[in-house]
This record gives sequence, C-alpha cells and structure tokens, in this order.
Amino acid sequence: MKRIYYILSALLISSYAFSGNYKSFKVSVYTRAYEVEKMKDLAWLDSTWNILSQQVKVDKIYLETHRDLLIVPGETLEKAKKFFLDKGIEVGGGITYTINEANNFETFCYSDPEHRQMVQEIAEHTAKHFDDFILDDFFFTSCKSDIEIKAKGSRSWSDYRTRLMTEAGQTLVLKPAKKVNPNVKVIIKYPNWYDHFQGLGFDLENGPRLFDGVWTGTETRNPGNEQHLQNYLSYNAIRYYENLRPGHNGGGWVDSGGSEMGMDRYAEQLWLTMFAKAPEMILFAYNQLLGVKIKPEHRTPWQGQGSSFSFDEMMKPVTLPDGHRVQPTTIARAAGVTFEQIDRFVHKLGKPVGIKSYKPYHSLGDDFLPNYLGMIGLPMDMYPEFPTDQQVVLLTEQAKYDPDLLTKMKAQLQKGGDVVITSSLLKAIPEQIAEIAELRCTDLKALVNDFGRLGKSNRELLIPQVRYQTNDAWELASAGRPLNGGVSGYPMLLRALYSRGSLYVVTIPDDMGNLYDLPEGVLNVFRRVMSRDLPVRIEAPSKVSLFLYDNGTFIVESFNDEPVTVHVVTGEAVKQLTDLVDNSVLTPVGGEKPDKRFRLTLMPHSYRVFNY
Repeated sequence: MKRIYYILSALLISSYAFSGNYKSFKVSVYTRAYEVEKMKDLAWLDSTWNILSQQVKVDKIYLETHRDLLIVPGETLEKAKKFFLDKGIEVGGGITYTINEANNFETFCYSDPEHRQMVQEIAEHTAKHFDDFILDDFFFTSCKSDIEIKAKGSRSWSDYRTRLMTEAGQTLVLKPAKKVNPNVKVIIKYPNWYDHFQGLGFDLENGPRLFDGVWTGTETRNPGNEQHLQNYLSYNAIRYYENLRPGHNGGGWVDSGGSEMGMDRYAEQLWLTMFAKAPEMILFAYNQLLGVKIKPEHRTPWQGQGSSFSFDEMMKPVTLPDGHRVQPTTIARAAGVTFEQIDRFVHKLGKPVGIKSYKPYHSLGDDFLPNYLGMIGLPMDMYPEFPTDQQVVLLTEQAKYDPDLLTKMKAQLQKGGDVVITSSLLKAIPEQIAEIAELRCTDLKALVNDFGRLGKSNRELLIPQVRYQTNDAWELASAGRPLNGGVSGYPMLLRALYSRGSLYVVTIPDDMGNLYDLPEGVLNVFRRVMSRDLPVRIEAPSKVSLFLYDNGTFIVESFNDEPVTVHVVTGEAVKQLTDLVDNSVLTPVGGEKPDKRFRLTLMPHSYRVFNY
C-alpha cells in the first residue's frame, strides 16, 4: 500500500514535471520585479543570463510582476518570456505583495478597499501573462492601521488575520486570476517560520487546499540568528508542508543568506532540501546569483578534510558545450556544483520516513523543537493529524491544542503503542496527563552537567524539574550535578506504564540549543526509545542527522566542524551497507542481538548515502 501511495503522490505533482538537466528534480531561478523590469534591455538580459547559466544548469525561470508597488509592464514581461522560451527555458510568474519590503517588510492592508483593489489588479495582470505563478513569502499581513484595528474588533490578531487572508486569497487572487486565465495555477509559497504563521494570517488548515499548490521556504541561513532556524529545517519544512496536502508541494526555495558563513552553508541548504525529495529547487534570486561574488573568506577552515562540499572543486573552470572554459565567479557556481553532485544519487532515494510528530493546525508551544531533535539524530516527520499507524507518537507542547488529545493518547497506549511527550506538554496539561500517570513538571529548575553512566556535559544546562511517584514511573536517563560521587536525580527521560503501552516524558532544556550539549549516552537513549518504527538508528554525538527512506536507503550527515565517529544500528538481517556514491561496503562491527552495528567516520560538514 505504501508503494501505491507513493506512485499516486508522484502522479499528483505531474504539473511539476522534470526537465532534462537533472534526473529527478528541476532547478529554477526566481527573478524580482526590479530585475525583470531591467529585462526590457535585451543586451543586459543576454549578458547577465550568460554569466548565470554558465555556472548552473537552469530548467525554469520565474518572472515577478510586482514588488514594492513596482508593476512590470506587460510588454517587458512578454519580451523576457520570449527570450527564455527561445532558449528552451520554462517560464512562470511571481508576485510579492509588499508595499515597501525595506520598511520592516511592509505588507498590504487587506481590509483597506484601495489596497484590496491593487491586490486584485496585480493578480489579474500576472494571470494574463503566465499559466502559473508563485506568491512569494509575503502573502500575509502585519498591518495594524486604524482600518485593520476597527475591522479586527474583539478578535485576536491571529484569528482575525487568518480569516482575512483566507478570504483575500479566494476573493482577490484566485477567483480574479482564474477568470482572466482559466488555465492558471496559483501557488502559495510558505516561508520557514511555520510555527508562527497564524499570527500573520497564513492558514495552513485551508490554504494548501485552496491554492493549486504550495512551495516551501527552506532557507536556514545562520542558525544562530533571530529566527532560530536550525539546519535541519531545510529538510523538515518540506516534509511538513507535503504532509499538509500530499502530492502538492512543488519544491524548496533558498536564498543566498548564510553564504557569509562559507559556501558550505549555502550548499548545505540546497542538498537538505533535495534530501526531502523536493521536485524542484528555486534559487532566489537572479540578482543574488549575479551579485554574490565568490571570495577567499567563503572557504571554510575545515575545507581539505573531505567535507561533502569542496570549495576547491567549485573553483575549477567550467567547460561549456562549445569547449570554452569559464572561471566561476558567483554563488551560482556553488549551486551548480551541489546539484551536479546530488544528482548522482537523489533519484535512488525512496519516500522519506521518520518519527511522526503531531502538530495541530495553528498551534504554538515548543516552537520549532522538531528541528533541534532532527539535529540530534532523530528523523522527524510532522503531521497535522494524530498518527494512528505508529508504534511511537511524539507529542510536543503544541498537541495541547487538540481538545480530544487525552482520548487519542489512551487509544495509542491501550493498543500497545508508546507516546513520547515533552516536559512542556506535561506542564501545559497536567490534569489530563494525570489520567495516565501522576507526573508533574514543576516551576522549579535544576542546573545539571552530570548524567551518571551516560556521560557528562561540557557545560551546565538549566532544565525543568519533572516529578513522579516512585515505582509508578522509572527514570531511563537522569541528570544532576556531582554530589558525593553520584548525581541527584532529575529525569531526562521518564517511563510510565499504562495498559499495554508506555508513556515517556523527555525533558527539554530551557534553551533548546542545549540539546546539542547532551552527552552521546543520553542521546542514544532518546534515539532507542523513539526509533521503534524505524529500521535504522544511529549512535553518535549531537549535530549528526539521519534521513530515512522507505526503499532501504538512508543518509547520515554531520554538521560538526570536526570528524565524528558514528555507529549505524540496524536489524540483525542486515549483512552490509553499500555506499550509493562510491559503491564501497561497510560490514558489521558487532552489536547485541537483534541489532547490527556499522561504524563510520564522517568528515566535517559531510554526508554519506547508503542502502541495506
């Protein structure tokens, strides 16, 4: 049945059919209205396109019609379209609904009649020239004008804006566009900050079904910035949006942000997007692919140690079809090298699978936690409905938004399944959890660095204190500070039996980033408990991720700056692991039945791809 589902999903995305440059995905370039407007000068267009296309193979270009109140004339759009179509490049459109992006991303006010008329006219103008177009990140509203304040009334901003933008999408964009061009497909691109969407009007419950398709912002840039975008999100967001409406996620979207950390960081965002089996990769944007020049400082300190992205390989001259050799000059070549590299194996990967995590629509709590968990080797797969087909279900604090959560948890446990909850969810709904086990997440904190037999941390971590009734629940991993040769116990992972199943509580540090400071022994306990539905798990330090697929393939990737040793743990029937890139073979190094262990060393910021 899984195989049939996968084939049907592939058929549903036929509108994103693949071109000939790559085996299983397209590469596209998005062009802002500012650059599209310049394309009226064909000499400028030809010279810039030559620079870009010599460094990365492109299947499609998206020409934006509006941004910041700049509307590109139809004559210019048609001239640019003809230029690209004559070169065998597919052409689509795009809209960015901003009034002034430089002014805190100033958006339209969708209760303002004048703004509503402009929004509709822009959609109609775009539909006249394109059979498909994408709404860039900004089809939301942050407007708090007097008009909007009055229209909101006593409702919350989240409720008001979500309803407003759903109506605006139907009334001002979809219906007018399809009236002008009945064949047009309107695609909404959702950015990367999904946990906060409802606050600005993105409606993940209805939007993916209203629009003809969705697109996924997979930019993670600098993980330490104000958005807390962990590397793993470049993979995880694709999977989440795909699960909102299977078969209708057109692809990923990455800008040049993060390249200041080194070209490795830029390339990493691209391949993580494609590890999630995105059908298409959009490079944002034409101006960045021309303007972000390759500099010596883009070569990271770990280059030369065998990392998956090779700066030196990227800098080799490109041989064109006519035999001429071109020296790479811009970030476009980093993209080109990355796609050529992953094209060797991405088509061999099956459908991604992972630990199913339940995120109800419009929910908040434990914000973006699954991306941190992905960075400690737990393959994540987020769903908007409670999973009923798994041995293990992961519930973060966001699950509290489901009024029937307790009933679903009990059903999972009574059928012999397990439920893993976070300490934050325990604190949010203590009375409901007490129906299963009398546990409490108190307001008290503990400063810990010692995890007993499981190892020590190099820094002290602040964690919430989880309390339980002795012998009604058991600690599988404990934390504390050295005290008379031992540790004072605060649970890091707690187990309580209920019917035929087990309820687990995983303690999340106050700073989620401290998950990376947990010793490998603690992480391995987490992985063992949560991976019971999975054919493979890993034993490794933090910042090593595992990507699993339903056809016996998997990827292990390290985000560390130094080499790390990883053990891949499989079932007893697995005799060897074969590298899909170089065909080398790993044999078992031992392991307790029914497990097999395979040891490998991952170089800094590198991945390996296997089947078993």
